[in-house]
Amino acid sequence: MKKIALITGITGQDGSYLAELLLSKGYEVHGIVRRVALENETERLWRIRNILNDIKLHAGTLESYARIFNILKKVEPDEIYHLGAQSYIGYSFEDEFSTLNTNINGTHFLLNAAHEIGKKNIKFYFAASSEMFGKVKESPQSEQTSFHPRSSYAISKVTSFHLVQNYREAYKMHASNGILFNHESPRRGFEFVTRKISFGVANIKKGLKKKISLGNMQAKRDWGHAKDYVEAMWLMLQQKEPGDYVIGTGKQFTVEDFAKKAFKHVGLNYKDHIEVDKKLIRPAEVDSLLADYSKAKKILKWEPKISFDDLVVNMVDHDLENIRN
Repeated sequence: MKKIALITGITGQDGSYLAELLLSKGYEVHGIVRRVALENETERLWRIRNILNDIKLHAGTLESYARIFNILKKVEPDEIYHLGAQSYIGYSFEDEFSTLNTNINGTHFLLNAAHEIGKKNIKFYFAASSEMFGKVKESPQSEQTSFHPRSSYAISKVTSFHLVQNYREAYKMHASNGILFNHESPRRGFEFVTRKISFGVANIKKGLKKKISLGNMQAKRDWGHAKDYVEAMWLMLQQKEPGDYVIGTGKQFTVEDFAKKAFKHVGLNYKDHIEVDKKLIRPAEVDSLLADYSKAKKILKWEPKISFDDLVVNMVDHDLENIRN
């Protein structure tokens, strides 16, 4: 009998890769999307266009407990992957209220509905974030590192992280947190710095623009490929016991490093095409993130497969191909 998985955020980068992974493993895959996504494929469904006939979509919003409950009651999933959120950190400074409301209530609604429908052995995954570490107390960061969030987005993730732990402890739910460090791909949204760079490089190479505006060039991040990271999500829910896991590469690069490699790949000098815009620097910056993923390596037997260099090349080549087409 097929396992049934429900994914929130299925139209996003991680959701689309996860859906493909679960389909390859024989799952029946369901996703929650806003109504507009069902009506406008070009705008919202481009990442899952190739698998639309293989998955089942349900219109709903994370802000409605009644709708969440009804979807879970109807689908009766074996596994829930909660990836949906207001995930753009820059926007969270502009609209703290909707970020906190959507992210915290959405997690709470899903956890409570999963508990209330009464299906035994239901497994729950929550997409936590390395942004929770914020102004880091130690480096690298592990599951034992304390949190110091520096945005309403990060605060919403910390609150949701503790909600997951609470349901695990109070109701013996198989609920796990994946503390994922930065992970990118050609499916990354255009508002994120890595895609802004790769798409900008492709446009500059094709003579369509001359400059890219960036903020903090010295921010250090642990960057991996989203395709690797969704496998870690799945592995967490295959364990006998739930838990919290840091997922990253254990290697660190600056935004400047990313830009330098991207421009070098197309034979250009990044210094000729980048301008720093102070308006793009966050009010409270996260300067350095680096993962200690030894627990995931030991228990999940997980390790990243795609290198930083290959990630950058993959994104730039994809955007070059997009422009050609």
